[in-house]
Amino acid sequence: MNNKLTKLFDSFNGLNVLIVGDVMVDSYLWGKVERISPEAPVPIVSVSKRENRMGGAANVALNIKSLGANPILCSVVGNDTKGEEFIQLLEKKQMEKCGIVKSDKRITTTKFRVIGNNVQMLRVDEETDRELEEEDLKKLYDKFQEIIQTTKIDVVIFQDYDKGVITENLVDGIVKIANLKKIPIAVDPKKKNFMAYKNVSLFKPNLKELKEGLNIDFDSKNKGELSAMAGQLKTLLNSQIIMVTLSEDGVFVDYSDESQQNSKLIPSHVRSISDVSGAGDTVISVASLCLARKTSPTLLASISNLAGGLVCEEVGVVPINKDRLLEEAKKLKP
Repeated sequence: MNNKLTKLFDSFNGLNVLIVGDVMVDSYLWGKVERISPEAPVPIVSVSKRENRMGGAANVALNIKSLGANPILCSVVGNDTKGEEFIQLLEKKQMEKCGIVKSDKRITTTKFRVIGNNVQMLRVDEETDRELEEEDLKKLYDKFQEIIQTTKIDVVIFQDYDKGVITENLVDGIVKIANLKKIPIAVDPKKKNFMAYKNVSLFKPNLKELKEGLNIDFDSKNKGELSAMAGQLKTLLNSQIIMVTLSEDGVFVDYSDESQQNSKLIPSHVRSISDVSGAGDTVISVASLCLARKTSPTLLASISNLAGGLVCEEVGVVPINKDRLLEEAKKLKP
């Protein structure tokens, strides 16, 4: 099993991953808290460090890169200061910017996080969530077509944050082309386009998104009910694999094997949780590379579940450490 895992992780190197979705800048203010403000009952953070990181779909790209593969982002940023900072972050990480559209009609989504004594005290969001205007949508789709026609793509990821970059028409166009080229498609959905992702390989909602997407409440602790809901979604979307992340309860995976429907609940691993930010990005990144390598759905879910737990031990949004993930994966029961 250990040799198999090492070969799998080595095989991630050199894969080309096209990531379509909402990118953002994660802007951090780090400091110490030593007193309460005399103006209001709030802590005063004395800032010692400022930092910009790539967030949203770009955090998926960072995870893909840290796992040894080559990420290619397809997204839209504003023609503004934060948009320029985002491009600079891409260049600094030596990541391709050929799929990025700059728009005069949007601002760059930015999440400002204030961290005091290594604890997140406050988050302020600067964003727009309206759908792309027709001109920007066409530019983005043209970028996608150009990339997929000139580069061998091993897997496509939709990383949806409901910020308006992904539209139903964009999903339809990309899915049709990817399926024609037999490129697997993985989806990390949000509410707005939830039912638009038909005919994809892997669909990964969290529990809240599953309930909202199907507009049904159910007992997630009941494996029978969870299985029924996942099976219903699988039929509605015609997806090969449904993987539902359940936070501290692990992940639930539903898949077909020789026309038989199978499902498995994979429990979470006990971790010292510091910050859950970005865990979903890590899960879809690992799952997508496993999908590209035709890994079994249960092993794919197990490794992805493990990766999501590992990044929760870090403060802030950070990519997975490949070597550590491999060492931890070797401890999994086959």
